[in-house]
Amino acid sequence: MTIRLHNTKTRTKEVFKPIDPSNVRMYVCGPTVYDRAHLGNARPVVVFDTLFRLLREVYGTGCVTYARNFTDVDDKINDRAAATGRTIRDITDETIGWYHADMDALGALRPTHEPRATDFIGQMIDMIGTLIERGHAYAAEGHVMFEVRSFAEYGALSGRSVDDMIAGARVEVAPFKRDPMDFVLWKPSDAVQPGWDSPWGRGRPGWHIECSAMSYELLGAAFDIHAGGIDLQFPHHENEIAQSCCSHPEAGFANIWLHNEMLMVEGRKMSKSLGNFFTVRDLLDKGVPGEVVRFVLLSTHYARPMDWTAEKAEQASATLRKWRALAEGVEPSAPDATFLSVLSDDLNTAGAIAELHRLAAAGDAAGLVASARILGLLLPDLGDWATVAGPDAEVSALIEALLEARTEARKARDFARADALRDGFAAAGVVVKDTATGAEWSLAPGFDAEKLKALV
Repeated sequence: MTIRLHNTKTRTKEVFKPIDPSNVRMYVCGPTVYDRAHLGNARPVVVFDTLFRLLREVYGTGCVTYARNFTDVDDKINDRAAATGRTIRDITDETIGWYHADMDALGALRPTHEPRATDFIGQMIDMIGTLIERGHAYAAEGHVMFEVRSFAEYGALSGRSVDDMIAGARVEVAPFKRDPMDFVLWKPSDAVQPGWDSPWGRGRPGWHIECSAMSYELLGAAFDIHAGGIDLQFPHHENEIAQSCCSHPEAGFANIWLHNEMLMVEGRKMSKSLGNFFTVRDLLDKGVPGEVVRFVLLSTHYARPMDWTAEKAEQASATLRKWRALAEGVEPSAPDATFLSVLSDDLNTAGAIAELHRLAAAGDAAGLVASARILGLLLPDLGDWATVAGPDAEVSALIEALLEARTEARKARDFARADALRDGFAAAGVVVKDTATGAEWSLAPGFDAEKLKALV
């Protein structure tokens, strides 16, 4: 099976040729652990988990090494600790636990390695020392800065020159910088900030050096795939390339770079100010199953902006229910060849889902299950949500009475009451569909009888 991937660095779709087919290596930038993961954070997890599954299918389960880090030293974490009076370790341990629980609910496999930045401080110090020795970094006023103009290829990933970056970006001005674009490798810590002893004084690492040091230790100086969100392309990934290539010029760092595009909600950028910001846990607590979230995230190609809508979630829920009913008690066969071919063409998850529809329509339940599981769908441990108990007589009678009350409110032009009932049904988990012959209803996962009773 040939896998083709669009390499951000070369801007072309390339045939994937691993350095060592017996040890395919992939690194994905992980979260800064100070709060719950929002839906945008979940997109790269689901997308590159699917790539991990595909690589395991093609090269063998034991032949793929996947590393995804936790950034557990950061000023946001320090600020959260100062504001709450809790220790940094307490906050990061709790947040990592949340992250695992939420990503597990989305059907994501745990990576082979999940390094914490604070476990690799010594390796970061060593790499910084190498960069200074080779003339790519300098110490100044307790800081160590990477000298961007010492690396001629800086900007190749994002396709911009250093002068263009200076003109078009906001850069931190500091008297100890030789050039506005130089970035921090090490910075001093005060008495209350976390810090480690180093040749340049007590301090802590800059953000970018973390991934360079951890990927080198876990995957080597050269590995196959580096991935993450498009928001990391510059400056984080650009800076990683500079650090790693200058530390190990004989290697070349990552061969293929993959970036997933951003996520919107109902056609708008997700933002707290717009009131459309929510975490993965928010969705799960509202009764949206993790498998449904995963399906929606995979329904758009990773390199295109993805729009989360309630309608897409409802459609995904209906589709997965039908597929699970078809697949009940069925042992999976081999994955469908056409499905694999489509998915292998730059991780075309949207096309792969279309192939799953084809298999379902043909009644090929065994092929459907085997293929869907490479997308992380129809997994045995994610299916409880799809079985919803039927309503008892009391609930049925109450719903019918409330539907009649809604009809009467509409006739009386009491639209406030009619709208309140409509919204109340949705909040309680009653799905109502108006048809030419009357209203049809069903119970959604997370149905809440008490919310329904409150509508009386």
